[in-house]
Parts: sequence; C-alpha cells; structure tokens
Amino acid sequence: MTESPTVPQTLATQLLESYEAGSSFFFASPRRTLLARGTFATVPHAGGTNSLERLPERVAAVLNDAREAAHDIPVAVGAVPFDGSVPAQLVVPMTLQRAGPLMFDPAVSMPRAPAARYTVQPVPEPAAYLDGVTRALELMRSGPLRKVVLSRSLHLSTATPIDMRQLLRNLAQRNPTGYTFAVDLPPQATAPGAGRRTLIGASPELLVSRSGMQVLANPLAGSAPRSADPIEDQARAAALLASPKDLHEHAVVIDAVAEAMRPFCKRLEVPSGPSLVNTATMWHLSSRITGELADPSISSLMLALALHPTPAVCGYPTELAHKAIDTIEPFDRGFYTGTVGWCDANGDGQWAVTIRCAEADERTLRLFAGAGIVAGSKPESELAETEAKFRTMLQAMGLGQGAEVHGAEVQP
Repeated sequence: MTESPTVPQTLATQLLESYEAGSSFFFASPRRTLLARGTFATVPHAGGTNSLERLPERVAAVLNDAREAAHDIPVAVGAVPFDGSVPAQLVVPMTLQRAGPLMFDPAVSMPRAPAARYTVQPVPEPAAYLDGVTRALELMRSGPLRKVVLSRSLHLSTATPIDMRQLLRNLAQRNPTGYTFAVDLPPQATAPGAGRRTLIGASPELLVSRSGMQVLANPLAGSAPRSADPIEDQARAAALLASPKDLHEHAVVIDAVAEAMRPFCKRLEVPSGPSLVNTATMWHLSSRITGELADPSISSLMLALALHPTPAVCGYPTELAHKAIDTIEPFDRGFYTGTVGWCDANGDGQWAVTIRCAEADERTLRLFAGAGIVAGSKPESELAETEAKFRTMLQAMGLGQGAEVHGAEVQP
C-alpha cells in the first residue's frame, strides 16, 4: 500500500489558510506551495518610461545585498506588468515557507462561496468588443499583423467587504492543476481613498521555470469553453484539437516561444503538435517545451522577460500587436497578462502568465479575459471565449456558471 503524503498536504493547506491580504505573497503550482510574508527589501523602480529595463540586474543586486546582510531568504517574489509603463512589484520577503502541492479531499464539497451582491460594468461593452475584433481582422487583411490578443474587463463592486482569503481558497480548490496566486499591489495614487490592492487569480499557464540547468515553458494557445454535458464536452475538445484556426494560432505562439528560448539553450525540445489540457471552465491546446541552459548565469527571470509578452497574450509580430492593443483596448492592462512568480539567488524560479485574474481592493474587483484574434476568427466566438474565461473568477466568487455578465447586477 502506498502511503499518502499527509505531511506535505497538511503544511500546504496551512500555508493557504495562513494567507493574509496586505502582508503576504501566495503562489501554488502543481508541485509546490509558497507563502511569503513581510518585506525585507523592495526591488527599486528604474525610473524612466520602461520599468522592465534591466529588471533582472536590479533583482540580482537586491538579492546579493540581502545575502550580504545575512538575510537567509534570498528569494524575490511578486509580479511583473504587461508592459514597462507600470513598475514591477517584486520584494524580498522577511519569511518564506514552502510545502508540497495543495491537495483537497474529493469527498469534501467545494468551499463556501462568498455571499455578496455585485454591480457589474463591462469595459468595453460587448458590442464595442465585437467592433474591436472586426478592426483587428481588418488590420490583418491590410498588413503583416498575424495575431493580436484583445481583452475585456468586468468592473464589479459590492457593499460587502471582499473576503480575499476565501476567494483564494476557492480558486485553489477549483484549479488544482494550475497556478493560484495572490500578490500585494501598491495603492493607486490616482484613485482617491483607494487602499490595499491585491492581484489574485488562478492561471492555467506556465510562462517558464528553471531548476538547475533544466528549463520548461508551457504555452497555451487555442481555447474552447467546456460543457456541463460530458458528451458535448468531449466533442468540443476533439473539435479544438482539429480546428485549423486554433492550430494556426497555437503554431504562431510555439514558433515565437522556441525562437526566444533557443539562444539561451544548448538543447531545446519542441513537440511536433499540441496536446489538450483543461481547467474547470476551458479546454486549451498545450505544448511543453523543454531545454537545457547553455549558461548557468541565465536566471528564471531573465528567461521570463525574454519570452514576455508571448503571442499567447499579446500577438505577433509583437510590436504590431502591442500597437493594435494600445489602439483598440479601452483600458490599461496593468499586471494582467504580465507574469507572477519567484526567483532565487541561484537563478531558479517559476513564473506563471498572469491570466484568469483580478485586481481587487476592499470592495471592488477588476476581472480580465482575452481571446486571440487570427485570420478566420469570428467576433461572436471570440466574445463567447472571453465570457467563458471570466468564469474562473466568477465561479470562485460564487456567481456560478450561469452568471449574467452583461447585466448591471449579479448575485449568487
């Protein structure tokens, strides 16, 4: 008989239950769970217009200073934004606890959903999003743009304080194979009276990890909503795996990720075709790209920034896609479609793509979801894909699969 790993499970669960918004960083992957608390040092902003410039060097300097100060936690944790217009939020914590993966007893029912009534404002409105997809398709017909990821947000407000720990617990239990995270963000100076903010979510996508000389990237591109009907659900999965439009979208991403990783690796293995993975709400096309570093000085954060933003969250070619996003999307992405994770003084680390997430404060949340637009995309299908992706957060908030995201008000 194989003994179950009761000790790691207990410790991982304890870390989840010990999370406190405002003073903690939580990151759970399929293999490990981290809880960091307090701030020993903050990675400084470089100033200027690009906060990502020389970010790995600044992180390495802070970690080196921490080690020289005899701080025994030489690890940087936090979040990197979509672009350099927002400072990265990375700190060396006072304490760091590690455990194995979170495990939940399947015999125990799903956790209690936070009971609250929310007012919802879609940004942009669905009709405007459809117009944006049409504009993107016109750009592809008239120029070299091959793919662009267009996003929407839902602004939710409630009179009841949001229970961030319960929301994190719900996300973790509903997404056991993903990357569940919660990161403290600085208050927004432009929002009068705004206080603590938290970046919270459950991403299905690993940007990159490094363990010793071994590296792994796991891009996802090409998606389909799941169905509650098992037969229909399998039919959707099979259709996704055979879809020319989705296979093309996936190939664009894999080619770009492999091209970005190749200069750093003396060996790189790229699958010949994608496989299927799923979350509670979506099917995805997935490729696991593995490699061996050519130089031990290449840190996980260096690799993450070399890959970021991948065509899975921005588009291709990157510069043209970014320009189209700036023109069409009516909001600043902030940390959405950035990366969240950790990097230690040896360069090892793990970075997930910041999707299926929200920026939250005491009584409001800003949820995000996007869809990859390529030649052949249908605006109505892309809108439906964003609505399906919102469900990761909405269901964790207790708003259920049937939550009406067009309406002015929703409740459990």
